[in-house]
Amino acid sequence: MIAVGERLPSTPLVKVTPNGPEAVDSQAYFAGRRVALFAVPGAFTPTCSAQHLPSFLNRADDLHAKGVDEIACTAVNDAFVLDAWAKSTGAEGITMLADGNGQFAEAVGLAGDSSKFGMGTRSRRYAMLVNDGVVEQLHVEAPGEFRVSSADHLLANMA
Repeated sequence: MIAVGERLPSTPLVKVTPNGPEAVDSQAYFAGRRVALFAVPGAFTPTCSAQHLPSFLNRADDLHAKGVDEIACTAVNDAFVLDAWAKSTGAEGITMLADGNGQFAEAVGLAGDSSKFGMGTRSRRYAMLVNDGVVEQLHVEAPGEFRVSSADHLLANMA
């Protein structure tokens, strides 16, 4: 698993934009800015929709006030699913980064087996603060929990 102080690996991601999906490299995306990244096991899933995403929507202004340039969400879903989820939840101001093949989740050591729910390999639930491509904070949830990956927890641990 990636650790605080390590640089994010280079993997393909797909950014959801108003003009459609845009391929991006993870290292290029995180370069030169401070990003609050949170990962969900899946768009439209109960905890992700009712708690995780809303925590970042509700605390976006506070995160920006603490020096966060962008808030991003990643999931092992395709860009079209993430776009539909963002629209259905009013997730304006959150950049959706599709990790459709799970390459980013695997590369950072945060892939999880969700096959008992019929979902295959997904991302584990976490929040990460990334500063110029380097992990500044990392909060990974135990399976089935939602305690340390909220925006509130990330903010409480920011200097």
